[in-house]
Amino acid sequence: MNREELARCLRGWRDRLTPASVGLPAGGRRRAPGLRRTEVALLAGVSVEYLARLEQGRAGNPSPSVVESLAQALRLTDDESAYLFRLAGHADPRVSGISRHIPPGVRRMLDRMSDTPILVLDAAWQVVATNPLLIALLGEVSAGQARDQNLLWRHFTGVPSRVVATPEQDAAFESAATADLRAAAGRHPDDPLLRALVADLRRASPRFESLWQERAVARHASSRKTIHHPEVGPLTLDCDVLTVEGSDLRVVLYTAVPGSADAHTLELLRTIGTQFTRSPS
Repeated sequence: MNREELARCLRGWRDRLTPASVGLPAGGRRRAPGLRRTEVALLAGVSVEYLARLEQGRAGNPSPSVVESLAQALRLTDDESAYLFRLAGHADPRVSGISRHIPPGVRRMLDRMSDTPILVLDAAWQVVATNPLLIALLGEVSAGQARDQNLLWRHFTGVPSRVVATPEQDAAFESAATADLRAAAGRHPDDPLLRALVADLRRASPRFESLWQERAVARHASSRKTIHHPEVGPLTLDCDVLTVEGSDLRVVLYTAVPGSADAHTLELLRTIGTQFTRSPS
């Protein structure tokens, strides 16, 4: 159990709520933002004294039922709830380890959607599968040692990439990706590969360590990326992330606006094929 982190999160999550957001009257002037400790204790069905000890890092392990009650009282998201379970020393009862199994339907998608670059990632941003056009677009991201097939490791350790971005775009991606990885760590606290990745990233990248200490928790959904391909030149694509039902696998589709210059460039790349796939991604 991480008592200090648990205490900080409980206080932070309490501070962001308002009485109106949980169906309580305002109750006069408030000296601090957020709910009062007494209000959260009432909503969670715990004593004010016990909640105070939790917020001060002085209490023992809260039971899974208490954790669930606190998550509901604080209006936590699924990712935040999973993280709270982890901090309290419990596995999230709703999930187990990271699944890296590709369902047959996803395999068929990879086989049939030959005109769209597709990348399949697990919750730790490890490349699980690609199709030929994705490799033609980004290079051979699924080759080499296992750690070289992790997109966050590649980004935070400076592996050469065809993706080009402004410093502001890089900063936004890094913040979102780190929050997504922390959410995954909350859902899968006992996954050895994920734990090892986080530990290695914290040692290897001061930037990642700084973001990790911010303790943001969220899921990365979609973005736009500009890729500079060595043969067909630059193209900007939408990167839509689809979650496989019943799994943490993410299917990333790279698409262009129909009829746009980027769409024509992507079609040229599909015509050329995979003869230029060995460049760094």
